[in-house]
Amino acid sequence: MKAIKIAVLGGGTGMSVLLRGLKKLPFDISAVVSVCDDGKSTGRLREEFNMLAVGDIRKVLISLSDNEEAVEKLFDYRFDTYSDLDGHALGNLLLTGAKEITGNMSDGIELLNSLLKLKGKVIPLTEDNVVLMGKMEDGQIVEGEHYITQDVRAIREVFYKERPTVNQDVINAIRNSDAIILSMGSLFTSILPNLICEEVRQEIEKSQAKIIYVCNMMTQPGETDNFSVSQHIKLLNSYLGKRHIDAVVVNNGIIAPEVISKYASIEQKDLVRIDYEALYNLGVELIEDNYVWMEDEVIRHNAMRVAINILSYLLD
Repeated sequence: MKAIKIAVLGGGTGMSVLLRGLKKLPFDISAVVSVCDDGKSTGRLREEFNMLAVGDIRKVLISLSDNEEAVEKLFDYRFDTYSDLDGHALGNLLLTGAKEITGNMSDGIELLNSLLKLKGKVIPLTEDNVVLMGKMEDGQIVEGEHYITQDVRAIREVFYKERPTVNQDVINAIRNSDAIILSMGSLFTSILPNLICEEVRQEIEKSQAKIIYVCNMMTQPGETDNFSVSQHIKLLNSYLGKRHIDAVVVNNGIIAPEVISKYASIEQKDLVRIDYEALYNLGVELIEDNYVWMEDEVIRHNAMRVAINILSYLLD
């Protein structure tokens, strides 16, 4: 069977989970990673080397690697020392070194790819050291992805402090794809940073590829409070220009109330409600199943089941 070319847009943990399943099936994967993270180790490296964020790229490299378990232990190892290395993830340092050696992050990723033998291509959205800005519900502007996500106020929109130059490989990946997949993850700070780039939106508008959105299982305070599935889609559609989402992956599995209660006090809030009538009116096909997967007491999507159902949808 000929591999189906897919461009996966996202960032953060949600994207890395999704890729774990997709890499095991006949997909030719181009993972487009938003690069506006500025917290912890990543933030320190951005400031010191004036470079784009590497944290989310590190996670995606791990998820697409052939020997994922060993690579994860190595790349996620954080130094515990009194020196300047304290708190840095080894994978972030390797990415920084690879970028310094090759002259840019894209070539640095290719250098690491030759060592890791990735099951797909990892493409940073831009080579620029971008800064994400957030306009909050009261009109105040917050600078920096980390501060946006930490703010208790609802986000109304996000934009870049300076317009970035989109990586040409991103445009090529979208142009040549059979399907464009918007990953689960933080809507305003992981997914939309890809779509607010005019070049990306224009290329998606011209594409005949199916657009699939993997919807979050739970809402996120400040980003998607009380959002139903259709509200997620309407927001994304508003950034997609003439194109709209063709299909959505939605979870119909049950999560125990005590687990939901635990998450309500951390970073998630409530289960995302499936509003069938509104979805029907939007003309969106549902790729519906029980996708609940518990990993170290953390709620995740069952990546393999998601991947199999996406493949079935595209082959139907």
